[in-house]
Amino acid sequence: MPFAPPRSLSPSKVASFTSCPLAFRLSIIDRLPEAPSVPAVKGTVVHAALERLFSHFGRGERTRGVALGCLDEAMTAIGDDPEFVALGLDDAGRRAMADEAAILVGNYFELEDPNEVSPVGIEMGLEADIGDLRLRGIIDRLDRRPDGELVVVDYKTGRAPSARYEQARLSGVHIYALLVERVLGRFPAEVRLLHLRDPVVITATPSEQTVRGQRQRTSAVWSAIGRACEQEEFRPKPGPLCRFCSFRSMCPAFGGVPPELVAS
Repeated sequence: MPFAPPRSLSPSKVASFTSCPLAFRLSIIDRLPEAPSVPAVKGTVVHAALERLFSHFGRGERTRGVALGCLDEAMTAIGDDPEFVALGLDDAGRRAMADEAAILVGNYFELEDPNEVSPVGIEMGLEADIGDLRLRGIIDRLDRRPDGELVVVDYKTGRAPSARYEQARLSGVHIYALLVERVLGRFPAEVRLLHLRDPVVITATPSEQTVRGQRQRTSAVWSAIGRACEQEEFRPKPGPLCRFCSFRSMCPAFGGVPPELVAS
């Protein structure tokens, strides 16, 4: 095989390849840097704040004020992060990001009561072999319900999808359900996307059939990546999100020329 595929797949890599094989190649195989963005860094800060809320505070302590304090700590901690520094924000820009992040953290409390949550895993890394594929994922939160069933929770800071695209957005958490089944030996009772911007919750119930389907789809993506590496062919897939792509100047769909692949 002329070009080695990645050593493993994750929900983000699956989404990247299915969204645009060329962008996947430039990011994952060529490892070209992507320009940092305010929405991405803001999402990182909000995730860190919610991680702190559940890691350091127990039931009865998880108030909105405490969560906003966790956000302040997360904003301070990210100050020296290269992606944050590369944004080049002035004081007004930093305050604007902090204010927008505070709205997202506040919206979280519209979706659920954190004092009713019993997490068994926070930022929980799981790995499993699916045939010749190594599948990896980091679950934002894995909860145990009062009835003992498990629930996969994933925070989202972007716009919630329309009903037409809900199933596509659930693909990532269904991969987490597959990992939970493989590693822990049981299906989660629910997978939940908490869209903090809107705010809205999207919930699905995994089953043996849905997990089997996700395993087949993930294996199919892995095979497609292998063929693309072997044939040295990663085609662009133009769409509405192209205007945000870091690699637009290299894309043939917009008159660009991708760099030559270098064999591993």
